[in-house]
Amino acid sequence: MLPLDPGLYIVATPIGNLGDLSPRAADILARADVVAVEDSRVTAGLLRHIGAKRPMVPYHDHNAEGVRPGLIARMATEAVALVSDAGTPLISDPGYKLVRDARAAGHLVVTIPGPCAAVAALTLAGLPTDRFLFVGFLPSKEKARGEAIAEIAGIRATLVMYESGPRLAACLSALAAGLGDREAAVTREISKKFEEAVTGPLSMLAARYADTPPRGEIVVVVAPPGEAAPASEEDGDAALAEALTRLPAGRAASEVAKQLGLDRRTLYARALTMK
Repeated sequence: MLPLDPGLYIVATPIGNLGDLSPRAADILARADVVAVEDSRVTAGLLRHIGAKRPMVPYHDHNAEGVRPGLIARMATEAVALVSDAGTPLISDPGYKLVRDARAAGHLVVTIPGPCAAVAALTLAGLPTDRFLFVGFLPSKEKARGEAIAEIAGIRATLVMYESGPRLAACLSALAAGLGDREAAVTREISKKFEEAVTGPLSMLAARYADTPPRGEIVVVVAPPGEAAPASEEDGDAALAEALTRLPAGRAASEVAKQLGLDRRTLYARALTMK
């Protein structure tokens, strides 16, 4: 078996079904000098599945700052594979710092793509996929969660987030309150025997899971905001009245036309009668 070139190899692993591990990923893991892992018990099971036994180094949120320099040093002469417990490393975990430092040190950095729960959930949800925003985990505290939702409420993209079973109902209720009753999907156990995608308005999903928190890994997908209703004549008059307190009629009409998508000439005529 030929050795790998020294450097960092970012290896995506299955999110459920071990059959989803790519042949290339299996080959890299079998030949790596060391595997940086979240949980050695999880990765040991994956290595057994492919008939390999490799040295492992724990690398996770709690020890990354201390372990990272040693891994960077090893990349000068060894092939270091980075894995998460499931899915693609760096997606909602601190692996990007290892990549950043490896590049800064001039080491080879290679990605071995594969499963990612966020992308897999998008394929199951039946919601627009031309633009999407992955937001990781929303904050657990109510106030911080509400503020985070307010920040993304106006983004015209499908929203994708991870969540745990015990927090799911509260998360869905907060999303409904902050975003309106948009269409959404709750996906869980992706690629496993009990894979499930439940779709419907956020309020319905919140009620469904209020008393029965689901088990397994969960991804919530929320539709983008709908098109805004056309501005009415009353909306135009109200905006004009405010603008005329600051601007002459022509500039007020231009400002409101741009804001509300209304005809400037009509607005200008209205402004002259309101002056």
